[in-house]
Amino acid sequence: MNIIEVEGLSFDYVTRDEEGNEIERNSVLKGIDLTVPEGQFLAVLGHNGCGKSTLAKHFNAILTPTEGRVLVDGIDTADEERLFDVRQTVGMVFQNPDNQLVATIVEEDVAFAPENLGVPPAEIRERVDYALKQVDMYEFREHAPHQLSGGQKQRVAIAGVIAMQPRCIVMDEPTAMLDPKGRREVMKTIKHLNKDKGITVVLITHYMDEAAQADRVVVMDKGRIIMDDVPRKVFSREEELEAVGLDVPQVTELANKLRKGGVDISAELIFEQECAEAIAALPKKGELRLPQRVELDERVKDVDGIIETKGLTYKYSVGTPFEKTAVDHVSLSIKKGEFVGIIGHTGSGKSTLIQHLNGLIKPTSGEVFADGINIWDKKVNIRDIRFKVGIVFQYSEHQLFEETVAKDIAYGPKNMGLSDEETEARVKSAAESMGITHLLDRSPFELSGGQQRRVALAGVLAMDPQVLILDEPAAGLDPKGRDKILGQIKHYHEQSGKTILLVSHSMEDIVKYATKVLVMNKAKLFCYDDTDSVFQRTDELAKIGLDVPQITRMSHILKEMGTDIGNDIYTTDRAAERLLALIKGQNK
Repeated sequence: MNIIEVEGLSFDYVTRDEEGNEIERNSVLKGIDLTVPEGQFLAVLGHNGCGKSTLAKHFNAILTPTEGRVLVDGIDTADEERLFDVRQTVGMVFQNPDNQLVATIVEEDVAFAPENLGVPPAEIRERVDYALKQVDMYEFREHAPHQLSGGQKQRVAIAGVIAMQPRCIVMDEPTAMLDPKGRREVMKTIKHLNKDKGITVVLITHYMDEAAQADRVVVMDKGRIIMDDVPRKVFSREEELEAVGLDVPQVTELANKLRKGGVDISAELIFEQECAEAIAALPKKGELRLPQRVELDERVKDVDGIIETKGLTYKYSVGTPFEKTAVDHVSLSIKKGEFVGIIGHTGSGKSTLIQHLNGLIKPTSGEVFADGINIWDKKVNIRDIRFKVGIVFQYSEHQLFEETVAKDIAYGPKNMGLSDEETEARVKSAAESMGITHLLDRSPFELSGGQQRRVALAGVLAMDPQVLILDEPAAGLDPKGRDKILGQIKHYHEQSGKTILLVSHSMEDIVKYATKVLVMNKAKLFCYDDTDSVFQRTDELAKIGLDVPQITRMSHILKEMGTDIGNDIYTTDRAAERLLALIKGQNK
């Protein structure tokens, strides 16, 4: 039995004037045919703007078709008299949890939907407790949602839908803002609800390893479905996926690199265990000479710290029952020119820490220094510090407000008191760094999510800060958009020599771009070291809710099987190079 049936679905977003006359029509979905059997776990992939979220909103009648129809358990979603039945059958979890949280206390928020469904109070209590435990938020049941981190809010939003006990749950990027442990917990919850409870799951995601766990994967491009198959078959089409801005699991990418190097290995490997087993079974012709540990970039040696903290401590809601230590006696020194990755579980204190570095938050105790200056010294103008240390926030596109891209980028330099000529030069330079010079005359609100993100970044770069702090700059972007924006940040770092601090939940991104890694755990500094040293501590990172890249996990499994390719395997390129040297004798 199909719980969702989509027949010839087309949908247009229509812009109208004040009189209701049509000004513009944007066709987003084009002739979609899709059936979702009850009990299936379906993953939906596609680049930003391909129509994934628009399709998902048709599944519980947030939107209704321009053409065609959508049936939920046999009910036409266009039938306004049956909307309640549709939405009771299909629950929706959005990417931004703030769009779903309505109450002042977590457990009241989770109880909101069951109360509206007329569930008896005793059963509501059971449902709320069960749902919060499923997403590991039970201990926060009496907290206010606004006191939670973004990832914690998302888990509460998921709990709110679980408490409704719908037959189908549609999740639109539910793990985008979660740490690796949070992602694992949510995926475990999804699979439990699907396999043990029989709930149909439709998961929209940009994480290939999540899609690999589904029963079926649908790939969208330009409003159409272009692939529909089991994960192994879909991910074996790496070049086709790359052409539409997507990627594949790291082990699949590795297998393809080995195949191109002449190794006879399956193209349908998607999990690290099976990949390690396949590699271990291959005959080996060469000998592997593991390299000596690579020293850090020479330019960051023996350089004074540009950012320093001494005993930095910050407490929220001091003197109330909700008092919480967010940063606990953190002392560190970040040198000029470094590219530092900042990682930690959700709520570990990462965002609170970085907001201290340019004076957005004043420490409860301890000191912060920028370029040797105590930023809270009475003689210091904190405004000057903020020009020296720039922060680009999560979902930075929400900071855009001007009529054109050029004006938005110019806002910071103008507030610095720069001349029109200097401002114009700064705008041009920042736009070039982000690859958006062709967009300067456009309205920022007409741009794609990835373009808006680069405009917001350019606005900070135009102030020419000595330190650039980025809080999840690629969150919510498709793989192509993520690689583009992070690649441009890396290029900017190489060209300018400025100090970069990158906060991310993606271990793959951290190891690809950062030379040093700062790890936060439960408000404390867990460690601060070069990338290789940090990610060799696999077991310790796992215990504090973090992870290592999939390719690293595969190399550890491979080592246990007797094939050691080194403890510094974080990229598929490095893994492929070592393995080809071992398997084919292709030493470089």
